[in-house]
Amino acid sequence: MNFSSKLLEEAVSALSSLPGIGKKSALRLALHLVQDESGKSKRISAALESLSRGVRKCNVCCNLSDSDICNICSNPGRKNQTVLCVVENARDVMAIEDTNQFSGKYHVLGGVISPLEGVGPSDLSIGRLLDRIREERIEELIMAISPTIDGETTIYYISKLLRDSGIRISVIARGVSFGGDLEYADEFTLGRSIVSRIPYQVQT
Repeated sequence: MNFSSKLLEEAVSALSSLPGIGKKSALRLALHLVQDESGKSKRISAALESLSRGVRKCNVCCNLSDSDICNICSNPGRKNQTVLCVVENARDVMAIEDTNQFSGKYHVLGGVISPLEGVGPSDLSIGRLLDRIREERIEELIMAISPTIDGETTIYYISKLLRDSGIRISVIARGVSFGGDLEYADEFTLGRSIVSRIPYQVQT
């Protein structure tokens, strides 16, 4: 692309660095912001600055939060305090919360074990998960992890660590298709998968 403005070129370059946004989409967004007179670009800039400075990981569950402890962990009204739903990321927490079918607590791993991408157990919050199980007297883990090869590997690894712990481990029912991501499942299917979860068996 031949840009008449260096500032426009830099804005397009920054926008196109975001996932799912190509150069043409970035240019369309940048031109829209330049031509907008409602102050939208300033509001977006301020929101992104606040996001960068203010959002952190919850000290308990590793979910994204505005404070040291997120609103889910600090909510005493959650009914199932001994049930922990293990997910990959904050998007999965939002997706499950939207179903209104789960009233326990969460633990966000921060990804899945993926040897091809160089992600091992130490790169995830598995150690923190084990500490929580002991400290909070967790009775059941629901492994709400996307049914992919890496997801299955992660479930197997954690389940093997807890094989002799007496913790009940279950996985979401396969209304969610293998190879899919939880965030793309509709609320009804995901909610039914949580309610109809099945025990997980560690293969020896």
